[in-house]
Amino acid sequence: MGRISNAKQRLMEAALQLIWTNSYGSTTVDAICEKAGVKKGSFYYFFESKCELAVVAIQEDWVEKKKVLDTLFSPTQEPLDRLSAFFAKVYENQVEVHAKTGQVLGCPLATLGSEICTQEKSIQAKVSELMEQYMRYFESAIRDAITNGSIEACNVKSKAEFLFSYMHGALGQARIKNDLEGLRNLTEGAMEILKAREVQKI
Repeated sequence: MGRISNAKQRLMEAALQLIWTNSYGSTTVDAICEKAGVKKGSFYYFFESKCELAVVAIQEDWVEKKKVLDTLFSPTQEPLDRLSAFFAKVYENQVEVHAKTGQVLGCPLATLGSEICTQEKSIQAKVSELMEQYMRYFESAIRDAITNGSIEACNVKSKAEFLFSYMHGALGQARIKNDLEGLRNLTEGAMEILKAREVQKI
């Protein structure tokens, strides 16, 4: 059973990497199996289709990402520090991926979603669900920043959506240009959007 579980995990990891590096459309089941070192028959033991694999893979990947987000957005940290740490981590991750692949790959969810969501409704639903969960971290930090006076009162959900769109716009342009430069100042741009101000300590 251990070997079977490992094969399933390898398929998910291979699919995520190939889709993120190339595209969903150009990633075949054969290519996934080859990269994972798994026979094609085993693929269909676990998944009915590439679409089902993609949905399961991004959900499993989210479980790991959530652990990182829970740490970055810990309520023990000042709310704007949470956001600053998050955007610094986004840039750090892109630098690491670029060093390994020679490419700026942007956000895997946005890359997959923008390519295939009009064609595969199950992927559209899962990507939308996970992006909503991402934005809840933003909403929590923004709400706490309003409470402690580090930003002005605002529509929390709208501001979180705006900040989320800003980040994905920057990541999308960086992927298109294959250039990290536009990601260097993600945190500064986010603070400008929030009109952050220094909190007076008592």
